[in-house]
Amino acid sequence: MLKRKSPRTKGKISFSKYFQAFKEGDSVAIVRELGVPLAYSKRMQGRTGRVIAKQGQSYHVEIKDLNKKKYYFIKPIHLKKIEEIK
Repeated sequence: MLKRKSPRTKGKISFSKYFQAFKEGDSVAIVRELGVPLAYSKRMQGRTGRVIAKQGQSYHVEIKDLNKKKYYFIKPIHLKKIEEIK
């Protein structure tokens, strides 16, 4: 689990990750960027879901928690695109 950044990267964020774009239906994983606060609990780290839409600067993400679908608005710096297995 991510707890702290290395001293050389502390406080720095990647602009390419901050401005990355996703399409509707993309599969994403939640990877916390420690330099930017995440509005949700630490347990969201590593969860996977699907992008539903973009709303403002954030993305509307659907995550399946056991058998229940949950919806979150997450900024793109905390998201990582994952490949689907076909």
